[in-house]
Amino acid sequence: MIRIMKITTDKKRFLPLLLMGDEQESMIDRYLEEGEMFALYDGGLRTIAVVSKEPKRVYELKNLATEPAFRGKGYGRHMVSYLLTYYHGRGRMMQVGTGAGSSNVAFYEKCGFSVCRTVEGFFTENYDHPVMEDGRQITDMVYLQKEL
Repeated sequence: MIRIMKITTDKKRFLPLLLMGDEQESMIDRYLEEGEMFALYDGGLRTIAVVSKEPKRVYELKNLATEPAFRGKGYGRHMVSYLLTYYHGRGRMMQVGTGAGSSNVAFYEKCGFSVCRTVEGFFTENYDHPVMEDGRQITDMVYLQKEL
């Protein structure tokens, strides 16, 4: 049975999974404590998410990661659906940033998000190592959004 719990203490215990969603710990440290964390369980931990409150009633999904053995089974989509419902009425928009050209863009589009802007050079300027996906370097951040 799937259940989602809000995590309020000792968030760093989830660091191995968080690093799958954002591969640099110093970047995670920027939002982890102020952000709201959620963990999805289905017989064990499957997916983790962190959401931050931004100006103008916007919430940003900063980190979403599913254990590798359980990817493609709907856990990420279930978590996103839960978060959209959870924040409905609290804000006007949910946004998420991900690597331009990554497979994550299609995932978020399937969840109802639309591309709204790109931040060129985000990963090269903010990460201390090249961010790679499918053998190629990701340099730009694309933001997607969905009304709440």
